[in-house]
Amino acid sequence: MGNPEVEDRQLDELTSELRTIVPGVTVLFAFLLTLPFSSGFSQLNERDRAVYMVSLISAACSLVLLLGESAYHRLRGKPYDKKQLIITATRQAVAALLLLMISLTSCVWYVTQVVFPGRLAISTAGGLLVLTIATWFVLPLLRRRRNR
Repeated sequence: MGNPEVEDRQLDELTSELRTIVPGVTVLFAFLLTLPFSSGFSQLNERDRAVYMVSLISAACSLVLLLGESAYHRLRGKPYDKKQLIITATRQAVAALLLLMISLTSCVWYVTQVVFPGRLAISTAGGLLVLTIATWFVLPLLRRRRNR
């Protein structure tokens, strides 16, 4: 059996973190939902449409994973295994961040490709991808490893 105080703190921290991420993903998803209805969308080539779909689907899946903890908590009811909820929700949040990274990167590529077609889109999206991997994954994992 886990420490209830530690589990309460971990769940509070996780819930707070999810509250900061969900609105941004929701806005991104809403933006992506409006794109097909814009005037220039029908003129996009197949590659641009594919990148758009990657961004849309990854944002949607990210949102589903981020909301998973709330759905689980509400539908499961009490009593529930708080430790298992924290483990599952943490895994879902990390997977959601990976999907969000894909969506953000493909969105930046898509928008840059429309504004400045060519290599600038690839380098801009690639730079964002590297920055995201470094700040969201590499840095925290290196610090966790150093603290062990």
